[in-house]
Amino acid sequence: RMGVMVEVATPATSAELGTVPGTITLPPEARVAVTAPFGGSVVRLFVVNGQAVAKGQPLAVVRSIEPVQYGAALARGQAQLAVAQAQFARTSQLAREGIIAGARADEAQAALREAQVVVSENRRILAQTGAGSGGEMVLRAPISGRLAAVNVQTGGPVDGLTAPFIVENTASFMLDLQIPERLASEVHPGMALTLPGSAGQVINGSIISVGSSIDPATRSVIAKARIGSDPMLVSGKTVMATLKGSRSLTGVSVPAAAVTQMGGKDVVLVAVRTGFAIRPVSIAGRSADR
Repeated sequence: RMGVMVEVATPATSAELGTVPGTITLPPEARVAVTAPFGGSVVRLFVVNGQAVAKGQPLAVVRSIEPVQYGAALARGQAQLAVAQAQFARTSQLAREGIIAGARADEAQAALREAQVVVSENRRILAQTGAGSGGEMVLRAPISGRLAAVNVQTGGPVDGLTAPFIVENTASFMLDLQIPERLASEVHPGMALTLPGSAGQVINGSIISVGSSIDPATRSVIAKARIGSDPMLVSGKTVMATLKGSRSLTGVSVPAAAVTQMGGKDVVLVAVRTGFAIRPVSIAGRSADR
């Protein structure tokens, strides 16, 4: 009737150092640029910025004249290869019979190798582009993820020096943390942390690096952590992360509001049959709300 709320205490196996702010970022390997092997123009566009894509999914169709030129070069090279093969076979036979000098056969062999290289190179280039006979190339997503940038539009130009698409792998994220000066000496690589996720879930992570100097403006140290994926995570978002201490212990976790002081001692009020009992406690660690 007095509006007193009770909550079940939960087991805790480590002390919480505290809650610190952090910014969601992507790992350096999570961004992949999709480039066109040849310059051309976009004839069809299948996706929009921010769309989720699967590995191998078509993003756009680009038409270019260069694959047609390489195709023609391949056809010429194949014709020259056939001539070089026949020439080498003839001169080799004549050289073995002593009718012509052996140097003539060596020259024919060199011409054959040159023709083989031309055919092989043109075939390799066309195979990598996947271009059709009309010079159309399909740009596909190299990984599964989300499109972070779409820098082209239908009818627009594409060249080999810029990336028309950038795909972000959203399977994992990183966290840039600002560790207060008072906690800097206690944070180290491998330390666990948590942050709230969607639908009441907890996202787990761990520290991978800690800066060696304190920022004079913020009086904090920058640390980086790897965290799991969650639908609510977006690169650039600011979150609050709880640092887990490395010291093992056996205790309980309670709301910070449940701890009060009586007679200069930390106590909690525990519900019993006749009301509430005062229980002295020893604080092992604190966070924002626990």
